[in-house]
Amino acid sequence: MANAPDDKVTIPSLQARKGTGPKIVCLTAYDYPTAKILDESGAVDLILVGDSLGMVMLGYENTVPVTMDEMIHHTRAVTRAVRRALVVGDMPYFSFHLGVDETIRNASRFLKEAGAAAVKIEGASAKRLKLAAAMVEAEIPVMGHVGLTPQSINRYGRFRVRGTAVDEARRIVDDAVRLEEAGAFAVVLESMPIEVAAEVTRAVGIPTIGIGAGPACDGQVLVLHDMLGFSTGYMPKFVKKYVDLNAVIRGAVEAYASEVREGRFPDDATSYHLKPEVAAALAPPKTRAPKGRGRR
Repeated sequence: MANAPDDKVTIPSLQARKGTGPKIVCLTAYDYPTAKILDESGAVDLILVGDSLGMVMLGYENTVPVTMDEMIHHTRAVTRAVRRALVVGDMPYFSFHLGVDETIRNASRFLKEAGAAAVKIEGASAKRLKLAAAMVEAEIPVMGHVGLTPQSINRYGRFRVRGTAVDEARRIVDDAVRLEEAGAFAVVLESMPIEVAAEVTRAVGIPTIGIGAGPACDGQVLVLHDMLGFSTGYMPKFVKKYVDLNAVIRGAVEAYASEVREGRFPDDATSYHLKPEVAAALAPPKTRAPKGRGRR
């Protein structure tokens, strides 16, 4: 059941649903009209302005090239539309890698310039944990992200399920626990066996948001363009397509093109008209036929 649109979602209200429900509904959004539809539905609790926008909106091969300015631009568009959902901005690659001062400066832009309520960072190395704690100390709410971390594509070579071996599975659980200890208010679990995600969800006291991590998580997120069938090409196993917008849009474009070429669009109903008296005044005067000369 959708919540009332004016039921503003906050970090405490999300955390209160840990283990009690209802499940947290999260989707990505990258622009004003899409975010407005999601928010006005009253069905979406959390909107993530993911760096996935690099792939689904900007045509990059992966998320690595996405810049801070691009993230701020898109996050600002989303927050203009949102009144109810909690908006989280995704910190792009190399925006939280050089040190505490730069990380806080970049993270604060999401709140000060773009109007987001929180930021998300990938990974849980010792350095990342210190950065997460520093951001929380600076009053910047942080969402963690463990399992498959797309910004690490150049390190791992390809996207694959994480946590399939015992040592890696234990590391994922430990990483999530340490993120909670650093002050993260929630953690995304991406591309891992359902048993690992269930153990993480049991081990932490903060909400877990799954994407390809099974049903035991406290909430779920999908890339909007994937679940709407807007994206093309390879889709991960965990994506469920709820509608085929690619086919819908293609059909509409083909119908439009056909009507234009055949002269059926625009027609009288989709054209503007002058009032009859204005049209009459605009019409050129009729030219009289020249008088013929008779014989003399």
